Amino acid sequence: MLNYEVDPHLLAPYLPAGTELDDYRGGHYVSIVGFQFLDTRLLGLRVPGYQDFEEVNLRFYVRRYGPEGQRRGVVFIKEIVPQRMTAWLARRCYNENYVRRPMRREDELGENGSGIVRYEWRQAGRWNRLGLRVGGRAYLPEADTEESFISEHYWGYARQRKGGTLEYRVEHPPWEVWRAVESEFDCDVPATYPEAFAEVLERAPHSAFLAQGSPVLVRRARTLV
Repeated sequence: MLNYEVDPHLLAPYLPAGTELDDYRGGHYVSIVGFQFLDTRLLGLRVPGYQDFEEVNLRFYVRRYGPEGQRRGVVFIKEIVPQRMTAWLARRCYNENYVRRPMRREDELGENGSGIVRYEWRQAGRWNRLGLRVGGRAYLPEADTEESFISEHYWGYARQRKGGTLEYRVEHPPWEVWRAVESEFDCDVPATYPEAFAEVLERAPHSAFLAQGSPVLVRRARTLV
C-alpha cells in the first residue's frame, strides 16, 4: 500500500452520490494497492482458473452515515487484473473501472517478514512496477494511526451509470502490517491513470506499508437511491 496525500478537489469528480470524503487528521489520501486473491469463491463456489490472481488498484477513502453510525469505505478509481472475464464481470455488475493487463508478482519475504514484495503489469509497451521492501516483524496498528485508517475501511462504494451508488460491506479482521524500509513505483502514469493524478503519483508516497491480509467476505451489494 503506497499512500499519497492529495487535494480533495482532485477527488470530487469521482465521489459517489450519498458519500463524503473521509480524512485522516485533515488529510485526504489516495492509495496504490497491490494484493492477491487466493481461493476466491463466487457465491460460495470456486470457479476454475479464477481462484488465485493479482490485482493492483488506485483508491480513495469516503464515509457515509447509516443507522448504526459512520460507515467508512473505499472508492476505486481504477483496478487492474490479469483475466479478461474478471474485468468484464466487474464492469458489468458493479460499474467498476476494471481493465485486463498481463501481470506477474514477486515475493521474497523471509520467515520474519523481511524482504520484498513486487507487483508488475504490462501497459504502454513496458512492464510497470509497484513494490516495497520491509524489515522486522509485523504489528497490529494502534487505533487512530495512518495504517489503521488506510487498512480498516469496511465498505465499498461504486458510482452507477444512472447516477446511483452501489454499497457493499467488506468483512475481515484488522490486519497486521510492516512499515516499508523503501518503496518503488515505476509506472507510466499518464498511460495508466487519469491525467489529473499524474503529478500526485509521480512524487514520493507519504507512507508505504505491507499488510498481512486474511480471509475476506464481500457481502451482496445494494443500490442507494
